[in-house]
Amino acid sequence: MISTKLRFGIPLAIALATASAAAVAGGACPSGGCSADTKITTNVQALLDRHPELGPPSSITVKTRAGVVYLYGEVNSGLERETAESLAEGTTGVARIVDSIFVSK
Repeated sequence: MISTKLRFGIPLAIALATASAAAVAGGACPSGGCSADTKITTNVQALLDRHPELGPPSSITVKTRAGVVYLYGEVNSGLERETAESLAEGTTGVARIVDSIFVSK
């Protein structure tokens, strides 16, 4: 039996990833500038990637819509999950966090 979190979380993650692919454009801002959501995504992802205790770079995926940051991925402990959420919350422009990070242990 598939857990409710997996049954609804995976399709949501796929939908958000597909919908925001054009906005994120590889995590880089073109010379013309970025939308506020793209800047938030880029800043949060950069912060997370600077913390090796959270796993390899980009092991946590970040998507942003209307200032709401969605975090997806897998970490080894609840502390790592809390660290990722805390880093995202401290980023300028973040209205709230939706944490869908899976703790593997």
